[in-house]
Amino acid sequence: MEIRPCRAADVPLLDRHIPNPGAPSRHADRFARQEDGAGTYLLAWRDGVPVGHGQVRWDGCAAPEVRAVVGDCPELNGLDVWPEGLRGQGIGTALVRAAEELVRERGGTAMGLGVGQDNPRAAALYARLGYEPVVTYTDRYGWTDEAGRTHACADACTFLVRPLETPGG
Repeated sequence: MEIRPCRAADVPLLDRHIPNPGAPSRHADRFARQEDGAGTYLLAWRDGVPVGHGQVRWDGCAAPEVRAVVGDCPELNGLDVWPEGLRGQGIGTALVRAAEELVRERGGTAMGLGVGQDNPRAAALYARLGYEPVVTYTDRYGWTDEAGRTHACADACTFLVRPLETPGG
């Protein structure tokens, strides 16, 4: 397995292999954020096929409830492994660890991530990796379907944070 930042040529492959509702492509949005320097869109590859992704948002979580508690702590956002049959094989863990390393390289001392309160499997993974809950919040986002209809979503979430040790520490 290889984990690396997204490249422009990867976006069409992501759209084909990892479903992500929305137009324009959420993959394209995340890549554009990377190009602007506001994030790093990490991809996991197996045998030349994308099997997972997660975006480090350098400016932190946008939810005001989270920002009030953790400020601009870098956030790993949109972590997903696809297809679902590959979950539980270490891909998500590898993406989290790669994101943590990026945060450390930039001098960060902690990384956070949100988990839906209806996603106990992901919450268990994050707990195993040392993430602890700091605040509950509502993740509000929207997406546009292929017919051009906009959908507003609001998910009950918990924001978790893990302090990152410094290299050699």
